[in-house]
Amino acid sequence: MSAPHVAILDDEPEIRRMLADALGEAGFRTSCYGRATEFEAALRRTTPDVCLVDLGLPDRDGLALVHRLALEGGAAIIIVSGRAQVQDRVTGLELGADDYIIKPFELAEVVARVRARLRTRRTSPPERAAQRAEFAGWTAHFDRYMLVDAQGREVPFSHAEGEVLRLFLESPRRLISRAQMQEALGGAAGESFDRAMDVRISRLRTKLGEDPKAPRLIKTIYGAGYIFLGEVRWG
Repeated sequence: MSAPHVAILDDEPEIRRMLADALGEAGFRTSCYGRATEFEAALRRTTPDVCLVDLGLPDRDGLALVHRLALEGGAAIIIVSGRAQVQDRVTGLELGADDYIIKPFELAEVVARVRARLRTRRTSPPERAAQRAEFAGWTAHFDRYMLVDAQGREVPFSHAEGEVLRLFLESPRRLISRAQMQEALGGAAGESFDRAMDVRISRLRTKLGEDPKAPRLIKTIYGAGYIFLGEVRWG
């Protein structure tokens, strides 16, 4: 089995070199790009396991690129950026990034975060192998990031939204606390994680046609967490 592949997109050659060296020593395969156009061309040929994406790119808005990558699914996305404000981190996570690392960073932390993302994707209960779940008149297709209602209408969801949806569908009628969500989905605990989860859940409710004031499927238990009330069948 080949080593996991990490794609590095950063316009600073020294940062690309440091990241590639550290990840290479940790047993990962790496490929490096200084421009978004080169990176996107490579993605048309192969899908890496993890993408490290800088937001300050010379030829493309980094956040727009992150959002497109999240909608297409496939690779885990970790933003590596000098933008340190909470709102920047929240926006990146809202747009579909799986994690956010602030420059300057410790190389050991980057390696640990990459390993954590891969572990999150590979460590799972038996249902994780299933790519389709039916609930409340909807069918979730995790292999193509699509919700389909009873009339055949298709509603796409991002990888980040899919992680939250799968977490709910794997544990119906059970309370899921914020701490459990953070442990299952990875990422650093704190205000930015909590706000990102709120946004992802809100978007899922909208896509499922939920009344935001009285949702029937994804219930908020204030001070405790969330509970999914639908019956779920995996297949």
